[in-house]
This record gives sequence, C-alpha cells and structure tokens, in this order.
Amino acid sequence: MGNVIALPLFHLYGDPPDDHAFDFIHIETIVSRSSAHDWTIRAHRHRNLFQILVVERGGGEMIYETAQWAFEAPCAILMPPTIAHGFRFRPVETDGWVVSFTEDVATALGDRNGTSLARLKQLAAEPIVPLSSAAENARLLGLCAGLHEESLLAREGYRLAMRGLLALIAIEVARRAANRSLSEAVEAGNPVVENLRRLIEAHFHGQRQLGFYAGKLAMTVDRLNDHVKRATGVTAGHLIRQRVLTEAKRQLVFTSEPIQEIAYQLAFSDPSHFARFFRKQTGTTPQTFRDQRGG
Repeated sequence: MGNVIALPLFHLYGDPPDDHAFDFIHIETIVSRSSAHDWTIRAHRHRNLFQILVVERGGGEMIYETAQWAFEAPCAILMPPTIAHGFRFRPVETDGWVVSFTEDVATALGDRNGTSLARLKQLAAEPIVPLSSAAENARLLGLCAGLHEESLLAREGYRLAMRGLLALIAIEVARRAANRSLSEAVEAGNPVVENLRRLIEAHFHGQRQLGFYAGKLAMTVDRLNDHVKRATGVTAGHLIRQRVLTEAKRQLVFTSEPIQEIAYQLAFSDPSHFARFFRKQTGTTPQTFRDQRGG
C-alpha cells in the first residue's frame, strides 16, 4: 500500500466530512463501494463514525494507523473514529458488510453512559476479530442482512428496528472479540479517562501540559494521574504523548510534509526537539521511520 499525499477526512469514504451527523446508521456491502475504487480503499479517517466490517468471504490487507495487517474471512474488523485506516480487498472474491454509526448511537448499544462504545474501542486495539463458529456467523450475517433491509425499505418503525439490530451486531462482535483474551486489564467506560481522551483529541496539537487537562476536568494533576493510572495502567502524561506520537507517525507515513514542518505543526519548539521526542518514544528517528515505510 503506497503513501498518499495527505490523509483525507471523510464522512463515508469519498464523501465530505459531516461534523453535524447525528443518529446516523448506515450499512452497505463491501463490494458496493470497494469495487468502484478498484477494490482499494485508500488510507483515510472519520471524525465521528465507528465502523464494523463483517467479512463473509475473501480477505486482503488493511492499514491501521501506520501498521499493516492481513485478514481472512470469516472475520470482523473494528474501526473506531479518528483511526487512520485503509483496505486492499482481494478483487471479486471478497464481500461482506460495512456497518457505520455515529458515536451518539451508543444509546442503541444498551446503555446511556457510553460504556458499550468505550468497550468496543478498547477491543479495537486488536481490530481483526476471527469468526470461527458457523452458526454464530450465520446469525451475525443475518443481523446485517436485516439491518440492510430495514434501511432499504424504510418501513414504519424502521429507525427503532435499525437501532435494535445494530445493538445485536455490536454485541455479537464484542463477545467474539472479548473471547480472544480473558486478561484485559483496561477499565472500559471510565468516564474520567474517556473525557480526558476527548480533551486530548481536541487540544493535543498545542497543549502538552497535564495541568491544562487537569484544570479542564476540575482535578489536581496528582489526582488525575492517579485515577488514570488505576484505570489504564499508564499515566495521563503517557496518553498525551501517545496521541502526539500517533499524529507524528501519521504525518510521516501519509503525507509528504517536510519533517521540520511536521515538528512545527505539532508545536515542538524546533525539529531537534521533535527528533529527540520521537527517538525516545520509538527508538528511531523520524527520517528512518519514514524511510522504512516507503516515505
């Protein structure tokens, strides 16, 4: 998968961003969109869409941030909002479903405090979910087909039916994903951690100081760090640094921006400061990282 000039931001792939999208549920076949793009969905991201792919047959390769993963049917793929991703499907033989929904639809997933969505995001740290049970796969595919039918026919009560079917799809995939490991230590749905992550996403380009985020959350720095460490196993500062690092990697891999420009865009005082930060976090230089990935 080659580099692109920039990392596009879409609503659905190829559509302009929609920051006002609300109560949005969409389902389409993998074939319907990918075949129109030569079976290649180039690296991009969505600001406010969570996606679940259910790959019924075939397979291919995917980009997840700056890593590449191979996948084979039958499997599901979890793709949270803001994650850089792309796909190269094996032509003709690959098909399945792509389910997309805005984060507010988490109320359809069984709760009103966001814990179900947080759980899906947690499980998406390993985005590919093998689907090994034929009976369970048939049930999941049937739910997807039902969701597609409700969306297509728009009969009376279809919005409520779509929310219910989406909830069942998410539960089926989450159960299968959770079964991969019985020793997950991260506490899903912790409201302080989730609020911190949202603040980091909004401000990381210009704000690295933990005091800024603690103030926004009406907490002391020590209390915030203790809370995050108990919930996630890492410090709040680590979460900030990792978000900056993720953006740096994206820019190095998916854009042709000079490294010094990337440094200034990420609010480093100079390129050497950026290089020291990057080497400390990764063990390599920004230029080496870019070269190794064909930049």
